[in-house]
Amino acid sequence: MKLAVVGAKGAVGQKLVEFALAADNQVVAIELEWSNKEDNEHIRFVEADVLNDDLSIAFAGCDAVLSCLGVGNSPKVLLNPPPLYTEGTKNIISAMKNVDIDRLIVISASFVQAKNRGPSYFKLPVMAALHNVLDQMAQMEELLKASSINWTAVRPGWLMQGDLTEDYMVTKDVIPSDLIRTRMSDLAHFMLQLALTGEWLRQTPALSRKEEPEASSLAAVVKEIMG
Repeated sequence: MKLAVVGAKGAVGQKLVEFALAADNQVVAIELEWSNKEDNEHIRFVEADVLNDDLSIAFAGCDAVLSCLGVGNSPKVLLNPPPLYTEGTKNIISAMKNVDIDRLIVISASFVQAKNRGPSYFKLPVMAALHNVLDQMAQMEELLKASSINWTAVRPGWLMQGDLTEDYMVTKDVIPSDLIRTRMSDLAHFMLQLALTGEWLRQTPALSRKEEPEASSLAAVVKEIMG
């Protein structure tokens, strides 16, 4: 397949590009800025602002669009996140319609629907920090539901680094109440499978994995929020 990856330089985006190329797909890697990157027969690097630019040319000829847009975890950004999930998704959908692409896969969060996941020491700081981002994600999901395209909004738990496992759990809409973490590598792997198989159309599958206790500790969460 030929896949457009938006936010290709981010942590999930990089893994998604890596996995897509390893599976012999072609990739259009879209990011705000690239340096020292040269196109080849397998990948094309495109500079574009998802909030302001027309993405139609970048998307032309692609079979699916996979959005790895994210705002990061810094307190300043979380308090006032840019409208990547709302205005950015509107722009993506508009460009897809212009070039007749029907498949879109985006990253949302299990916490959009269920904020009661994990122990109290996790829920209190994380839900407070993510409030504005989760509101945006909820609006993004409403935009998708109102559209005519075949979308999937993947709802991971709190994202973390780590090698690909492929033994992650996929559940309908929300992660299990005792799990809170999702590896970014596993998320990228699942998104690619969605593009290749066409599964979970117009649905919100949730992705999680049981990790070591220290990965879900208060110290780990606070460190990730504070950078």
